[in-house]
Amino acid sequence: MERKTPIDFNTVKSKIAATGSECIGRSTIRELVRLVNDIESETGSKFVRMEMGVPGIPPHKIGIDAEKKALDEGKAAIYPMIDGVPELKKEASRFAKMFLGLDIKPESCIPTVGSMQGGFATFMMMSRIRNDRKTTLFIDPGFPVQKQQHQVMGIPYKTFDVYNFRGQALREKLESYLSQGDISSILYSNPNNPSWICFTEEELQIIGELANKYDVFIIEDLAYFAMDFRKDLSKPGQAPYQPTVAKYTDNYILLISSSKAFSYAGQRIGILAISDKLFMRNFPDLKTNVGFENFGRSLIYKIVYSLSSGTSHSAQYALAAMLKAANDGTFNFIEHIQEYGERAGIMKKLFTQNGFYIVYDKDGDEPIADGFYFTFAYPGIEGDKLVEELLYYGISAISLNITGSSRTDGLRACVSQINMTQMKDLEYRLKCFNEDHPIKIN
Repeated sequence: MERKTPIDFNTVKSKIAATGSECIGRSTIRELVRLVNDIESETGSKFVRMEMGVPGIPPHKIGIDAEKKALDEGKAAIYPMIDGVPELKKEASRFAKMFLGLDIKPESCIPTVGSMQGGFATFMMMSRIRNDRKTTLFIDPGFPVQKQQHQVMGIPYKTFDVYNFRGQALREKLESYLSQGDISSILYSNPNNPSWICFTEEELQIIGELANKYDVFIIEDLAYFAMDFRKDLSKPGQAPYQPTVAKYTDNYILLISSSKAFSYAGQRIGILAISDKLFMRNFPDLKTNVGFENFGRSLIYKIVYSLSSGTSHSAQYALAAMLKAANDGTFNFIEHIQEYGERAGIMKKLFTQNGFYIVYDKDGDEPIADGFYFTFAYPGIEGDKLVEELLYYGISAISLNITGSSRTDGLRACVSQINMTQMKDLEYRLKCFNEDHPIKIN
């Protein structure tokens, strides 16, 4: 039966059918991107696109000029050192001190082809340092591709949704896994993709203490570095700093991305910042598995070298320049991206005014920040179905089901591709959806 919807009903229906998917709500992010592209092309109607987490703010001139200079100097013709150019390693070390309050030597800061490669290399290392511990524990919800990376490498993983295990409840839940003796590492993002929850200091301390107790390693994904806009994290060398588990344990690896905080996603450049103690530590099983006992040497000359033979030479100079300016206090990178929080605040209000509710809504007793992502649901409609139904209204988002969340009602919205001129259109479409889907009151 044909319905009157903001985007032509028959076109959307036929394009969904053409995908051959049994449940479009379970599609990967990239599959949804392609579907929405096809619908937009066929109808000429622009979607409110919230399915993919891509930067929506132009990169700063500091990085662009530094990369141009590097290219003009012929860096494109020269292989970079695998462990990174000295300028970048120095500024990455300073950045850890200025914005995390951590002492990490330049030697322990390794550039990677974005945090995606940094994660891949780290997961590979973690599965090889001890033969009796190969399993990663995901504190979910999380970035779906990190599980895909585990699947590609054949690395086992376990997972739980943190929704019902905040605060002290997190300790008992983690111990239930760690006490089994097969966990090599724990992975989470902070701020979190997709929920935008941020761990409290109490929770980070619990994770750190258990890392020490069980000698497991924490992989802290800081893809959205300092983007908890509830606090001013922009002052170099001054508290408050970006919260991190590294205050409570030396068993850590930090994935620091340039994609969102520095809007430099296209050049694929990130940093692995590793505890100096872990970097220098020896593991007998590593020698058998990759050739060296030493963690740092194995990571650089066996794992990273095997994956890419180094990271884009010119992009390293771009990130070095941006980090230096941030460290020196001449570039407020947080101010540059604060608009994401402003967009989220407006969008969350539009959703809740039209019958939707926020799924992951609190950090302890405090409402979550307005930032790069938020989660939402609609009474009476399961998440997978909601993904599909919203397509008829020109709104695209992904189901929380593909992120490891137990909240089958929820969707993830990314604010980065929505500009302020689209807010009226979003409001109209949400209003139409609400009118067409009256909420039943029990």
